[in-house]
Amino acid sequence: MEESGKKEKQTILSGIQPTGVFTLGNYIGAIRNWGKMQEEYDCAYFVADLHSLTVRQDPAALRKQSLDAFALLLSCGIDPEKSLIFIQSHVPAHAELSWILSCYTQFGELSRMTQFKDKSAKHADNVNAGLFTYPALMAADILLYQADLVPVGADQKQHLEFTRDVATRFNNLYGGAFKIPEPYISQTGAKIMSLQEPTKKMSKSDENKNAFITILDEPNVIINKFKRAVTDSEKEVCFREGKDGINNLITIYSILTGKTVAQVEQEFAGKGYGDFKLAVGEVVADKLAPVRENFKRYSADRAYLEQVYRAGADRAAAISARTLAKVKKKVGLAAR
Repeated sequence: MEESGKKEKQTILSGIQPTGVFTLGNYIGAIRNWGKMQEEYDCAYFVADLHSLTVRQDPAALRKQSLDAFALLLSCGIDPEKSLIFIQSHVPAHAELSWILSCYTQFGELSRMTQFKDKSAKHADNVNAGLFTYPALMAADILLYQADLVPVGADQKQHLEFTRDVATRFNNLYGGAFKIPEPYISQTGAKIMSLQEPTKKMSKSDENKNAFITILDEPNVIINKFKRAVTDSEKEVCFREGKDGINNLITIYSILTGKTVAQVEQEFAGKGYGDFKLAVGEVVADKLAPVRENFKRYSADRAYLEQVYRAGADRAAAISARTLAKVKKKVGLAAR
């Protein structure tokens, strides 16, 4: 993924599961910077629909969720003219390389995976082989595109380390087939906390729907959730230890308005928490409005979505085929 005549950009690859919507924490930590990243990096984004099969899915719901996830990527500023964007199952090379990498993966490596243990406990009636070999598919996703950087959360660090180990093992056996990816750490560094339990991170899997904001929430929903946000028994809008709820709201307001913490404290000096919560809710609703509007527009235009994801699949297939052909030759598979 390089541009002829120009200095080669580093490649960033990121996949999203088609089973949920990004939270405000995702937006602040990464999504709002995606547009800018397209100018600095070669970006590749895909809907990881094959990964979702490790848990039983309703077929019709999965198809809809996959298209919704694709529309969501476009809605968040991914430009198909600047970035590679596709649906994972549309590119067979992912499954093919996954099998080859599985043959260079040790059973013990997979059995140590924390996510396998966690998901096995949650879905004890369906501990399938795909759930066990999931990391090999994730490694294939990354290595096919010779990614330099991969954005990772705490729950994915182990998988990236696994990818690096398998790629290094393969390279040592056969010579350089894969680029060894590095983790991409967002420059924001801000962690957005739950609105109901401000000592823990905001999560879309929280059972309390008032604890998190999704980027598709309607304005009235957003404002009401902020009105219900847990704070403290004091009345001063200031950032200090022991005021986790207010600290979280100040962080959100500061980042989205571009104001310093001191400026936020000055703006709301002498005002109560009610006024502050309303102001934060209104800023968030306003910042997320373009995403909501874009999503409604893209979701209603099935023909455009198909045009974009087919073009993305064609481009992804061409890029991944180069890596796959190299790997096949190195392991001794006969050329077609």
